[in-house]
Amino acid sequence: MKLLREENGMSMDKLIDGVNSRFPGTLSDKSIVSRYESNESTPKKITTAETIAEFFGVTLSYIMGRSDNRYGDDEKCKEIPILGTIAAGIPIASQEDKLGSELVPINENVEFCLKVRGSSMIGARIFDGDTVFIHQQEEVENGEIAAVQIDGEEATLKRFYKDSGKVTLHSENPTIPDMIYTAKDKKILRILGKVKYVKFEAR
Repeated sequence: MKLLREENGMSMDKLIDGVNSRFPGTLSDKSIVSRYESNESTPKKITTAETIAEFFGVTLSYIMGRSDNRYGDDEKCKEIPILGTIAAGIPIASQEDKLGSELVPINENVEFCLKVRGSSMIGARIFDGDTVFIHQQEEVENGEIAAVQIDGEEATLKRFYKDSGKVTLHSENPTIPDMIYTAKDKKILRILGKVKYVKFEAR
């Protein structure tokens, strides 16, 4: 439950308000949410757990910790590969070895995942160890977060901007400078895809 809340960028108060707005009276206060998240207690009524699962769009078995499969075992899910790591910081060599897989709804417009290394995107709530879900595409709009390969080897995760022949890979961390390229740099930049959403590493 804590993982799902954090993945959706919710405070405990926001979670309580969101659940109760759809299912009045389900969650009373932050103390009960805290006990659920720390496994100190579980809902006394199965309907409470079912309601929380429905709110997050996951299975009851997942919310109760009985299964790692969020979306069930039917044809509504697909498996996508975790292809390696990508830097959120100084570019690192792109790895294409499969590190595992993730289950996502079959209608989700994502084709692969990458593990994040580094801290340059913390302002966008993307942290070291997180998993980014990527829609494979060769172009992105200015300001979108993209996985970008540099000279066929290095890969990095940044906000992408292109203007008058200049490409800026913008960091979301004020301590890490942007990466700026022009034609004179003779670098080949290839967009691997656009970040659709993030799965946060448990902290």
